[in-house]
Amino acid sequence: MTDRQVSEGSGGNGAPEVQAQERRLHRDLGFWGLTGIGFSNIVGSGWLFAAMYAAQTAGPAALLSWVGAGLLCGLVALVMIELGASRPEGGGTVRWPLYASGRLVGTLVGWSVLLSVGGTAAEISAIMQYAAHYLPGLYNGHTLTASGLGLAAGLSVLLTALNWFAVRMFARLNNLVSVFKIAVPVLTVFALIASGWHSGRLTDHGGFAPYGYVACLTALAGGGIVYSVNGFQAPLDFSGETRNPRRTIPWAVLAGIGLAVLMYLALQLAFLFTVPENLLGGGWKGVSFDSPFGQLALILNLHWLSSLLYADAVLSPGGSAYVGVALDARHTYALAKNGTIPRYFMKVDERYGVPRRALAVNLVVIVLFLLPFGGWQDIVSVMGDMYLLIYAASAVAVAVFRAAPGGGTAGWVPGLRWIAPVSFVVASEFVYWSGWHDLRLALPLVLAGLLVFLLMRRPGARAAESDGAGPRRPLSAELRTGAWLVVYLLALTLLSWLGTFKGSGRLPAPYDSVTVAAVAVAVFFWAVRSGVGQLTASRPAAAG
Repeated sequence: MTDRQVSEGSGGNGAPEVQAQERRLHRDLGFWGLTGIGFSNIVGSGWLFAAMYAAQTAGPAALLSWVGAGLLCGLVALVMIELGASRPEGGGTVRWPLYASGRLVGTLVGWSVLLSVGGTAAEISAIMQYAAHYLPGLYNGHTLTASGLGLAAGLSVLLTALNWFAVRMFARLNNLVSVFKIAVPVLTVFALIASGWHSGRLTDHGGFAPYGYVACLTALAGGGIVYSVNGFQAPLDFSGETRNPRRTIPWAVLAGIGLAVLMYLALQLAFLFTVPENLLGGGWKGVSFDSPFGQLALILNLHWLSSLLYADAVLSPGGSAYVGVALDARHTYALAKNGTIPRYFMKVDERYGVPRRALAVNLVVIVLFLLPFGGWQDIVSVMGDMYLLIYAASAVAVAVFRAAPGGGTAGWVPGLRWIAPVSFVVASEFVYWSGWHDLRLALPLVLAGLLVFLLMRRPGARAAESDGAGPRRPLSAELRTGAWLVVYLLALTLLSWLGTFKGSGRLPAPYDSVTVAAVAVAVFFWAVRSGVGQLTASRPAAAG
């Protein structure tokens, strides 16, 4: 089967309108373009802060947290790679849960992705925050002033305009930004180590693990490590615009993760070995900077490096926002294919192969998130957590496709039988480790997607014909197939409140994480069984 046949097959035989728009996407992306997209989406503002927060949380043992995060994300990535290689499609991360688990799951996942557009607004806000170092008056407290909002809106328009034309141009510009995003951290590592190396840092000041090895787990979430490594799935949403996706996507995703983890490890080492001794009187918990590497450079009299870091503090989030605008458009395009939003936004420009209407609607959403509503930054951080649910839904999808008669997977990743459930457990733990403070808002917001689903199914509502999920089924059948996700979200909410990650502590560690794993395993096999049942019943319409 050719890549084009795989792509068209994934849309379902009864989806001619969807396939017509999918064929307009230009397959111009190769290995380096996809790797640059993945790396740029991973490395945003996180590299400027995560090394300090991880050290505060776990001391030198934070190095183990980075290695663990890379391995865990690599495990989750294998599931995403299998899906991207076997079912390449624009906005695939939104489409696969629909195919595998029906319209209820597809709507809930799509709803959470739609809300996560706020993550791009967060990167633009970070740019404004750093730009205020040079342009005072952009912020009034924690909200943008009128001039700051105008500049942020102008930047949003610029990023949208840069995505307006062919994907090849987008990839070339992103590759240039990625080179700078690699060069500045590497230069930072060498400059800091050459100017202020202190031996014995892995054993002094409380030893290698001054706060215990459990702190390595806490650092994954509380130290910003998961946030910093997250984003590796970006190339998969461009799988419908990739030359030879079966061969290119797997290596591009893994290369993006590998490059990012190596860079973060080098930055963590540089931070650990160059913090001045006089700042470690209270241990690693007492080391605090507003701008860790920038202020460290000033302490070491590296003024040129400090200036470069402040400049990169604008460029790195800018590169992530640039990729984020492109990703948001592919997600909105996929949501229109799903029928979650009007099909009007599914149209792809015939000349340039870009979903311009999706870009336009996302521009409006981003600017709305930038408006100075009180507490919006907390909501935006919550929306980043919601995107982790895609990993769990994708693990279910790959197991469903593998188990269903004729479901079909590329067979690129060996051992999917055990990788899929372990990936689901890892994704569940990542969500849980985000903490009750964020999840008490994130998970109910995702569950609000139930109202969207019920509105779509109300009497008289226009059906989402030919969305790729097979013939329209009764509401009761859709609820039975997708009930696992509702129960899963409710269980995570309850366990988060009971647990030790900013919860009530009624369920002590490590029993809280063990309980999350046990619940995740049970839900996974329930979800797969439900998905195989609905996929088998809907054949041949959803055949891949």
